[in-house]
Amino acid sequence: MKETFKELYDSRHEYAREWKKKTGGKVMGYFCTYVPEEILYAAAILPVRILGSHEPQDLTEPHIFGMFCPFCRDCLAQGLKGKYDYLDGIMIAQSCLHIRQAYTSWEMHIPVQYSYYLCAPHHVQSPRAVPFLAGELQDFKKSLEGWLGRKITEADLDTGIGIMNKNRTLLRRLYELRKQSQCPVTGLEAMYAVVSSQLTDKTEHSLILEEVLKTLEGSKSERPAGNRLMLIGSENDDTQFVKMVESLGATFVVDDHCTGSRYIWEDVPAGGDRLAAIAQRYIKRVPCPTKDWPLRNRLPHILRLARDYKVEGVILLQQKFCDPHELDTPAIKKMLEENGIPTLFLELDVTVPVGQFKVRVEAFLEMFQSEVLF
Repeated sequence: MKETFKELYDSRHEYAREWKKKTGGKVMGYFCTYVPEEILYAAAILPVRILGSHEPQDLTEPHIFGMFCPFCRDCLAQGLKGKYDYLDGIMIAQSCLHIRQAYTSWEMHIPVQYSYYLCAPHHVQSPRAVPFLAGELQDFKKSLEGWLGRKITEADLDTGIGIMNKNRTLLRRLYELRKQSQCPVTGLEAMYAVVSSQLTDKTEHSLILEEVLKTLEGSKSERPAGNRLMLIGSENDDTQFVKMVESLGATFVVDDHCTGSRYIWEDVPAGGDRLAAIAQRYIKRVPCPTKDWPLRNRLPHILRLARDYKVEGVILLQQKFCDPHELDTPAIKKMLEENGIPTLFLELDVTVPVGQFKVRVEAFLEMFQSEVLF
């Protein structure tokens, strides 16, 4: 069953087209995990995260500055190539400058029925952030109602919240298994599980997850975990890189990035004003570096994860030209190393130089063997 997540990831476009054909529903492409999928599910819309292909392209140069991050350029390239021609709408929640440019260029050059820019606050540590976002969500809900020609009720919102909370809960159970000394889930399998949840109907995805967990919970892996690593970065569905590292006898037992644990770590609280509850979840979630100022609440969270999952070393994998993570990386590296956790910093472009990175990762892992010998 675990292989199903890889199949869903690999066939994401075919899945969405088949979903539209089967349900007659609308599909919304989104650029950032601060987009409140609860409201989209409440509206019976399928949210699909727009991702790149990790392949070279020459389509985006007229639209995006070459020193913008490879992820934003790769995402836009997929739209220009027609890979997402099944989308009925696109939207973004206030994100970094680079991904905002991808959204704006898409809106200008790849026509869709509907587009929406959700003005989510960057200063999430402000006491005004939750009420501000709740007001923005109310405007977004009204906009969707106008597009769809029907009301989104409180019962609809409860349905959307329930779908999202259930899927997050199940994925966190999958992550719990990775704490085991011989974890039955590799980092690659966990990555496929989380990323595929961003590309498919979460009701269906949760059914698959439940079956996978029945098999895995209480079982032991025959594969030795080897060195227990943590992966930290921005958007990261670089499956070939994870596969390469784990082929060297290590295991990514946990991560902190927006196609991993940051996407699943908190639920929407039950009861009361639904939109305010959704706003609270997105304001209080483990923050993206674009929103983690001035207190940098993400740093102690990363250290807790490293300790809870008995991490021996951390790989900091950064998209080239990613300004928010470039600001965060020195502080994260310093904090981890001061707490006895060694780090390896790697910077990638659209494609991952697996051969070059393999040499550096091998040297990093050999350091742990040297410590055992001496």
